[in-house]
Amino acid sequence: MDTVTQFFNEHIAPPHKIISVEKQGEEEGWRITLEVIEERDYMKKYAQDEMVGLYEVYIDEEMEITGFSRLSLRYRSDLEEQA
Repeated sequence: MDTVTQFFNEHIAPPHKIISVEKQGEEEGWRITLEVIEERDYMKKYAQDEMVGLYEVYIDEEMEITGFSRLSLRYRSDLEEQA
């Protein structure tokens, strides 16, 4: 969790909420799903609703990030995700 938080703080945006952590197999590492508030200052400046990005992150057994991707992006007030 610390590895993911540090990575997102440095490269994307601070994580808002970690939704799930799943072990991928005996030697395959972990899959973590999290939400990130996207471009908070920009959206606030133009009086727009915040955007929430849903990301998945893969971490190996040495706790190093091996990959990540944004799965979806939605307005924070939307009830359903829009792919």
